[in-house]
Amino acid sequence: MAFKFEKLIVWQKAVELSATVHEVTKKFPKDELYILTSQLKRAADSVSLNIAEGSTGQTNREFNRFLGIALRSNIEVVSCIYLAQKRNIITQEDFSNIYQRCEEILVMIVSLRKTLQ
Repeated sequence: MAFKFEKLIVWQKAVELSATVHEVTKKFPKDELYILTSQLKRAADSVSLNIAEGSTGQTNREFNRFLGIALRSNIEVVSCIYLAQKRNIITQEDFSNIYQRCEEILVMIVSLRKTLQ
């Protein structure tokens, strides 16, 4: 592994989250394609992208800032799945799966941020 972020379990989990979200949103109705589907996929991708961007060649302070962005994107994913649930376009199983992944990532990001202070 050539890049520092590839060794981070939280980044690996974020990539898995993004893949899961991608598969789940394939089931969303077409009228949500440019609305909730797009927003949810962008938010999920943003988690791993910000972890990666912040981890390489940055100061701890700068990495912490990018982790904050990743954390907010993770929370955005949770909010999106709540909207999908209210619109009856996500199964309870898919909701729970994504929610648990986000919860795990949240704990990991918070812990990683503490090590940078």
